[in-house]
Amino acid sequence: MDFFVYPPNLQVLDLASIVGMYRSRGEPRRSASGDYFACARSKKLVKEAKFWFGLYYSQPSWDQMLTKDSSGYPMTEVEFAILGMTIYPPEDNSHRSNIEAHAGIIPQLSFLIVNDLRQFGFIQEYDNGMLGITNNGQKALEGFAKRAYDRKFAPEMLDIYSGEHARPKMEEAQKKELQQTRLF
Repeated sequence: MDFFVYPPNLQVLDLASIVGMYRSRGEPRRSASGDYFACARSKKLVKEAKFWFGLYYSQPSWDQMLTKDSSGYPMTEVEFAILGMTIYPPEDNSHRSNIEAHAGIIPQLSFLIVNDLRQFGFIQEYDNGMLGITNNGQKALEGFAKRAYDRKFAPEMLDIYSGEHARPKMEEAQKKELQQTRLF
């Protein structure tokens, strides 16, 4: 993969940890004296790197991971899905809550991502809660489609339309049937 991905087990973290890691992504970090970071992409040891959910990337590797026309925003398949669903909304409903629910990641993170996509000017939110894509959002969507699929965007690229989409769920404990002895 030549693009950023969110860890598949984010649901093990509490909300404060998720928000902290999300907000600190892309921050430059300097290793302690005598220590090094290993770049997740180049596998080289570096003294300074950018942080991404527990991984570190050297500046050149970080720059190579960025999607064309993303304005420096680290695009993942989740951002791609959200941008794509603003054009082809599930159940023909482009309301923010519906798109967040089908983003393929835990709801707390999809809420943060939608806010950031709006702040970066990739999507717009109307007074009625509906989302729409902007020209910059369309460019970022096409840039990610070209990078990940080597072709122009098509709705089949979205997991929700290819049948692979599974909404992340919290695991439920299975209830054990208690066997009771009948006394009468």
